[in-house]
Amino acid sequence: MPDSDDIPKCEQCTKSICCQYVTQQIDTPRKKSEFSQMLWQVSHRDVEFYKDSDGWFIMFNTPCEHISSEGMCGIYHHRPDICRDYSNDYCEFDSPAEEGFDLYFKTYAQLLAYCQKRFKKWP
Repeated sequence: MPDSDDIPKCEQCTKSICCQYVTQQIDTPRKKSEFSQMLWQVSHRDVEFYKDSDGWFIMFNTPCEHISSEGMCGIYHHRPDICRDYSNDYCEFDSPAEEGFDLYFKTYAQLLAYCQKRFKKWP
């Protein structure tokens, strides 16, 4: 039986963790109006925000439609370049991405509390 170190991580990962969401980097929010826009966005189901060492991101928790019932990529040989270029040297299989977040807002209430703390006068 092969040692788990010899099996590629993607073949050990049964939940296709990296294929369960989409992130997009956003400009660093500074103004109340920008945070107000974020509050509207995070009010929608499966929309979150985080800040890490690379900056601010909006995250949409929505699984890829090509994940098979076995948890593998159903279009692996025809997958988009972004999937081909993805490096799993260190990925969610190793530890949850949230461990690297400086700030993480999953809900309106969490982001609102941050806004109220950040701005002395929040509408």
